[in-house]
Order: sequence, then C-alpha cells, then structure tokens
Amino acid sequence: MIDIKKDENLSILNHSCAHLLAHAVKHLYKDAKFWVGPAISEGFYYDIDLGDRVISVDDLEKITKEMKKIAKSDKLIKKIELSKEEALETFKDDPYKISLIKEMGDKEIISAYKQDDFIDLCKGPHVKSTKALKHFKLLKVSGAYYKGDSKNKVLQRIYGVCYPTSEELEEHLKCLEEAKERDHRKIGKDLDLFMTSDLVGKGLPLWLPNGATVRCELENYIREKEIKEGYHHVYTPSLGSVDLYKTSGHWDHYKDDMFPVMEMDSEQLVLRPMNCPHHMLVYKNHLHSYRDLPIRIGELAPDFRYEASGAVCGLERVRQMCQNDAHLFVRPDQIKEEVAKVVNLILAVYEDFHITDYEFRLSLRDKENKEKYFDDDEMWEKAESELRKVLTELNLNFYEAKGEAAFYGPKLDVQIKSAIGHDVTLSTCQLDFLLPERFDLTYTDEHGAKVRPVVIHRAILGTFDRFMAYLIEETKGAFPTWLAPIQVNIIPVNNEYHLEYASEIYNLLKDNNIRVKLDNRDEKLGYKMRESVTHKIPFALILGDKEKENKTISYRKYGTEETITLSKEEFLNFLLDIIKNKK
Repeated sequence: MIDIKKDENLSILNHSCAHLLAHAVKHLYKDAKFWVGPAISEGFYYDIDLGDRVISVDDLEKITKEMKKIAKSDKLIKKIELSKEEALETFKDDPYKISLIKEMGDKEIISAYKQDDFIDLCKGPHVKSTKALKHFKLLKVSGAYYKGDSKNKVLQRIYGVCYPTSEELEEHLKCLEEAKERDHRKIGKDLDLFMTSDLVGKGLPLWLPNGATVRCELENYIREKEIKEGYHHVYTPSLGSVDLYKTSGHWDHYKDDMFPVMEMDSEQLVLRPMNCPHHMLVYKNHLHSYRDLPIRIGELAPDFRYEASGAVCGLERVRQMCQNDAHLFVRPDQIKEEVAKVVNLILAVYEDFHITDYEFRLSLRDKENKEKYFDDDEMWEKAESELRKVLTELNLNFYEAKGEAAFYGPKLDVQIKSAIGHDVTLSTCQLDFLLPERFDLTYTDEHGAKVRPVVIHRAILGTFDRFMAYLIEETKGAFPTWLAPIQVNIIPVNNEYHLEYASEIYNLLKDNNIRVKLDNRDEKLGYKMRESVTHKIPFALILGDKEKENKTISYRKYGTEETITLSKEEFLNFLLDIIKNKK
C-alpha cells in the first residue's frame, strides 16, 4: 500500500480533499468549527467540532454527496494572504482557527486558501480546482482529543482518501480490505491468540494459551541465538526507585511516559519503562578488566509505558510489553566489531523469518530541539560520528533521520514494511557514552587505569508484543509449523473404527514433542476438515481404513488440496525436519 505522505502529488491531493471535506461540512452544518485537516500516510482526516452531534454512517453519505457536488462544480482554489488582523476577523467565529492564528506569534502575513464560499487557514500547496478531487472515499469517523490532550474536548475526526483516478482509488480500497483481513486484532480474536478486557485495563492484552505458545517459541528461539553469541541472561525487577531514574537521566527526559510514582515506606517507586538502568548496576556489581570485555547482558524483560488510552492498539501499542533487550559493555576499540555482530544477528533473524522489506535508519538528535536530549554537545558529536563511521565501514545502506535518537545517544533503527503497509521499527542498536558516565562504570585497562566502557543498547525482535502483531499480519495467522500453536490435527474418519489408531499416532507425535490435537468429536469428516482449515493448523491427518491397515499417515498441508500418504516413520522424520530447520 502506498504511503501517501511520502508521495508529494498524492499528499497535495489528499490535503486538498481534506479542505473539500471541511467545505461540504460547512455547507451542511453551519455551526461547524474546524481544527486541522492534514494529509496522512493512509489519506487525510479533518478534526471538526459539531457540538453535541455525533456523525453517523448516514451523515457520511450526506457529506460525500455534498463533496461530489462541490468537486463537480469545478471551483478554483486560490491562495490568499491575510494580515494578522484580517485573519482574526475572517475566522472570528471559529475558536480553533483563532487559536492557530495566535500560535503564529508575530507573523505578519498569514496564508489561507479559498474555494468559492469557503476559506481555510493553510500554508498549501493545493490543487488548482475542486475538479481534481472527484475520486475520493470517506472511510470512517472517530473521536479525537483537541490537540491530542485527554483534558480537552473530543472532536469528530473524519478520515478519507483521494486518488487522481477511479482505478487507483479502487486499488487502494482493495488494499484497505486486505489490511482489514490481516488486522492482527481480528485474527488474534479468531484464533484465540490474545484478548483484551476493560476490566483489566486498556493497553493490557492477555495472551491466551495459543498466543502464549507462539510467544514461548519466540522467546526460546531468540534466547538460544543470543546464548550462542555469548550473551548472559538476567532477571531484574519491574520496579525501580525514582533515584535510579534520576541517576540515569530518564527522570528528566522520560517521566511523562512513565506511570505515576508509588510511595512505599520511605521509598518512591515507579514501574520501569526500560531496562538499561538495571543492567548498568548488574555490570557494576563486579570489577572488570579490559580482558573481560565485551560483556553482553540480555533479558526478556517486562516494561511499562504510560500510553494514552486512544493510542493503544492490540499488541502493536501497549502499556505493558516484553522487550528482547540486551546491553553490551565494550571497549572503544570493540565498537565496530560488536555493532557488526548485532547487525549480523538482526540479518540472521530476518532470514529465519523471511523478512526482506526493510531499511536501516540512523536516528540522530535534533540540534534545534536540544531539550529532548541530554545536554552534552561533545558527547553527541562523538557518538553520532562513531556510529556513522561504523555503519559506513560495514557497507550498510542507511538513511539519516534527525530527531529520532534516544535522549542518551544515536541509534540504528531497522524499519520494516509490514504486510498492510505500515512502517514498523522492530530492531534497534544504540550507542551510548552517557550512562556509563552517570553510573560511574569502569574497567581496568592494560595500564592499570580505570576507564569508561561504552554501552551498546540493542533489541533484535524489539518487543514480543509488536513482533507478534507483525507476524500475525504477515502470515494472516497461518504461522510456520515450528511456531504454530497446534502443529498437527489428527482426524479419524470414523471414531468407532479408527480412533484407536488415531490415538496411537497422537501418542507417537506427543512423545516427540509435537503440538498435536486429536479431533475425536462425533462430527462429519468434512466439518472437521473445514474447521482445521479455519484454525490454520499446518497439518491435518486423515486416518481411515487404509491408513490403519497399512500403518501409514495421510496428510493435507494447510493451503493445499493435495493429500499425501507416508509411513509413520517417514511422516515423523519429515515433520521433525521442518520444525528443526524452521522450513
């Protein structure tokens, strides 16, 4: 699916269509007030205050009809320039536009766009005429807090999309339907992978047995990979004192994203948003020589982020997550080698999961917005220079993104294009000269002097929650056999004659650690087969007279109509090979 925001012509078209939407709404609802209407990756939206009115599906149809009428009338879209006084007078009846004008400070000339009897604040650019906006679709309506602040009024947010031709619009709408079918929340519910409950709390999904099985396999997979790479795994508390985060610097730069402080006896505690402060203290627990480094500390760690309720989404954006986290304590001369090993581990994992659509992003600080970052220009220059140099020497193709760094240092983010067209950050590798300084970390060099290590923060799968959401959408819930919650479904043709043999096969597979189900319900064979497909079980075994007599297995693989017959031993070896080699 095309990212409309990244296509200049489509972005202009969709932003212009947002104005068309507002124009139509103003015709239909004279008292409507308007906040903002930007182009976004999926199209456009406009935030509108309609008083106590709640937009319905019928309203969307009415608005669409009015938009088409205005588009057909071929109204010219003209840029006009207003003085601040003129702008305040023009928009005097709309408090949201007045707020925008006042936020412009001492700006003398304010840009607006006019089409027939409608005018809106805007820097532009726009299409020349409403005639170019014929091929659009209003998609949905939702609530959105004014300025994104939960303390403010909820506005009506109407979403839509616009394309130059009806064919392109139709193609986009097909992609949206495909995205709905791949939505991890829908599939997660259909396949009993996870659930949510307002009684538990928003952004706090519950992993059901099927989902927990997949997550357990993912955890085992990455833990084994890391152990082979020389990582040592730890468990550290999900709580930390406020003093811990003041020491690390997170308190000054991250406290708004943390849950509120809990008072206990004389301590102030918070749920941890990340694991690095704990791992700094794990390192500091022993004296280290230069010969000990690198030290690689890993943890599959629960973390907590104070996400707004409107931002949480299934497993993709949650308030409690589990990170595939690690911190590498290295000498300066080891930075290149260790970053290379992290990158190679990322690439090996992507190969296992057949991830091919990704790009590397070097995330830097924004020098014009320094309050977001730890204030040490020399440290930042050194860290950014070092990481850029390493990536260049590794011959990695990467692009730079200003303003995307962590508060303590630059990072390498791997941006994945998901099956429904979203850009997702999965893996990260961050270079940090700050936390070793703040925690007074040292090792003894070859001359007996105490010197600082450099810390590399890295996450390969990112969080298991987000990675699971990505996997569900990528596979439509049809997981590879090694990950599938149930790997084999055994279906006896007739319970009276074939259940005993089916039970024998069930025990054989169970004894070989295969996740197997025996469907011994008194239902018709066709019904059981269809249900096996619905649950996306990789292998369905059909056992009848021939199989029982010849001690064979007939199986059908998910997604195919072909039935294949093998001996018990051949099938078992075939299955174990698929699982072991993650085919």
